[in-house]
Amino acid sequence: MKPSHAADVAWLERAVDLAWNGVATTSPNPRVGCVIVRGGKVIGEGWHQWAGQGHAEVNAIAAAGGNVRGATVYVSLEPCAFVGRTPACAQRLIDDGVARVVVARVDPHPRVSGQGLAMLEAAGIETTVIELESAGRLNPGYEKRIRTGRPFVRIKIAASMDGRTAMDNGESQWITGEAARADVQGLRARSCAVITGIGTVLADDPALTVRDERFSVAGRIRQPLIVVADSKLRTPRNARVFASAGGVLVAHSVAKLAWLQDAQSLQIPGEQIDPAVLLDELGRRQVNEVLVEAGHTLAGAFLASGLWDELVLYLAPRFLGDDARPLAALRFPSLDAALGAKIVVHERVGDDLKLTLHPRGH
Repeated sequence: MKPSHAADVAWLERAVDLAWNGVATTSPNPRVGCVIVRGGKVIGEGWHQWAGQGHAEVNAIAAAGGNVRGATVYVSLEPCAFVGRTPACAQRLIDDGVARVVVARVDPHPRVSGQGLAMLEAAGIETTVIELESAGRLNPGYEKRIRTGRPFVRIKIAASMDGRTAMDNGESQWITGEAARADVQGLRARSCAVITGIGTVLADDPALTVRDERFSVAGRIRQPLIVVADSKLRTPRNARVFASAGGVLVAHSVAKLAWLQDAQSLQIPGEQIDPAVLLDELGRRQVNEVLVEAGHTLAGAFLASGLWDELVLYLAPRFLGDDARPLAALRFPSLDAALGAKIVVHERVGDDLKLTLHPRGH
């Protein structure tokens, strides 16, 4: 008997839940989960862990002991249709004789985008697409990069209740509490790159790494690429960012310093680093999601550019005063010209308030 729509949705939601296990590790590939069902019972589950390793379908087949003939496969994203670093999953499902494939999202990649489903159908396998909102939340960066060539841009700001991010002398550690700082580890872990400014590097010498073992898979933490916007190349040679296992990229306008490695250097013409040009380059490097962790100048530049997709604002229950540094360097000629946003999530994180905002009309 064919499962009901409600049963199909339930198994797909399970596949989505499995996909989240790869939130910090699959880059530049999408996060994907898979459930294989036969006779109303799960015979195998899997999720994509690391780029270049088995995809979700392959891992679920292995968990089923390799015998999936006649089964129904539920997958959070359409099976791939081409051979990359791994074989095409659509062909593997055909070869293994599954009866039906149900997907929660069609892959926007031009080499897939319905072709995986077409391969399955041509082989006599029944296919069903049930679009789930939860599946759409899995891969905002991957989908945006495939569509536009640019990554998903998430800006993180920690501020006081009066909208201040540092004292006048630059002191900012710590405005928010320990729980909020732990929460930021999750934002870094899911990001392919963290963008910061030279002002932050000089003032705080941050490491900007993922240290929380919650995001370790098989004993390994994937570190994001650290990008420093430094038009005049003032980054110290011994800055902590250079120790990151994820690598560092210094975006600058002046001639490259002799000690800076070619792989660590990106020259962008102009007096200031153009966020659009920087994002174009990161997209070419297959960066799906970026996290902007910077001071008010760079945060303001990204907000003003209109290139951001999400702002995560942590508000601490304290007041820093009029002479403290603002949340973002922004200027508008009138109230009508002011930047609009909408709050999509609000929650308590320890003693602090976390707001997630999207651009107005996003």
